[in-house]
Amino acid sequence: MNRFSRRVLAGALLAALPVIAFAQAKTAYPTKPVRLIVAFPPGGSTDIIARLVGQKLSERLGQQVIIDNRGGAGGMIGTDLAAKSNADGYTLTMGTTSTHVIAPAAYPNVKYDPIKDFVPMTLVASTPYLLVLNPSVPAKSLKEFVALMKSQPGKLNYASAGAGSTTHLAMEMLKIVSGTEIVHVPYNGNGPAGTAVLGGQVQALFGSMPAVLPQAKAGKVRPIAVGTAKRSPALPDVPTVAEQGFPGFEVSLWLGFFAPKGTPAPITTRLYNELQAIAKSPDMKEQFERNGADPAWTTPAELTKLMKTELDKYSKVIKQANIKL
Repeated sequence: MNRFSRRVLAGALLAALPVIAFAQAKTAYPTKPVRLIVAFPPGGSTDIIARLVGQKLSERLGQQVIIDNRGGAGGMIGTDLAAKSNADGYTLTMGTTSTHVIAPAAYPNVKYDPIKDFVPMTLVASTPYLLVLNPSVPAKSLKEFVALMKSQPGKLNYASAGAGSTTHLAMEMLKIVSGTEIVHVPYNGNGPAGTAVLGGQVQALFGSMPAVLPQAKAGKVRPIAVGTAKRSPALPDVPTVAEQGFPGFEVSLWLGFFAPKGTPAPITTRLYNELQAIAKSPDMKEQFERNGADPAWTTPAELTKLMKTELDKYSKVIKQANIKL
C-alpha cells in the first residue's frame, strides 16, 4: 500500500469513528438510570400507573427507572420540565389527557407545546372516571345527586386534581348536561383531592379510577357513576352516566409515554417496543385491572392523532363552560 492509500484509509477510519461511537451508544442504551417525570403528586392515578409500568420497564432495560413526582398547576410544571430536559433518552414523562390535552386547551400561556415539544411513543393505559360522594351526602344515585344539586345550587362543593385537570373538566361536562351548579375546589393532584372527599371537606369528586377505587371498594366513598360509555369491570354494579339519563356522556383518562423532542430515533424506537410489550403482557393487564385501568397501546402517529382530536373536543367544552384559567 502506497503512502497516498494509507492516508486515504486513515482519513476514512477517522471519519467513521463518530459513527462507530454513536452506533455503540445506541446498542448500549441505557447505561445509567432513566428518570420518569410524573407531573402529579404520589398516590394519584398517573403515579400509580407510572410505577407499575416503570418497574416493568426497569426490568426490560436492565436499569433503574426513577419516578420523579413534580406536581402542580394541573400537571404543567412537571410537563414543562420534561419538555426542557436533555433529549438523550434518560428523561421521559408520563403524559396524560390532563397534561397533553386539557392544560394546553385551557390555559392561555402554557410554556410547552404537546405536539411540537415531545416525541410520542405509545399509550400504556386508559382508565374511566368515577363519580364518588362522601358518605354523608344523602344521594344514592346520579339522579338523586343531580336533584340535590338543583335543590341547593352553588352550595355543594367538588374537588379536582387541579384547575384545568381532567377531573375538573369531567364535572364541568356533567354540570353542562345536567343543568346544575356545584362549586369547584381545586387541589394539587388526585391524591389530595381524594383525601378531601374522604374527610368531608368537599362532597364529590369525579376522580380517575385507580386513585379512588380502593376507597370505593372499602366503602369510604360512595361510587354513583362511571364516566365511560361502558361499565367498568372493576365496579360492574355502578352504572354509567349515560345509563342514568345523559346519553353520549363519555370522559376517560389516557396515559402514555413521551420523550423530549430531539431524542434519537433508535432510543425512542427501543422504548416504544419495550412499552408495547409491557402494555400487552398478561401480567400487566392483570395489574391494571386490579387498579381499575385497561391496557392500551398505539403507534406514535395514532397517539398524535388522538391528542389533536381531544384538543378540539375539550377546547369546545372549556368554551361552553366559560372556564377561564
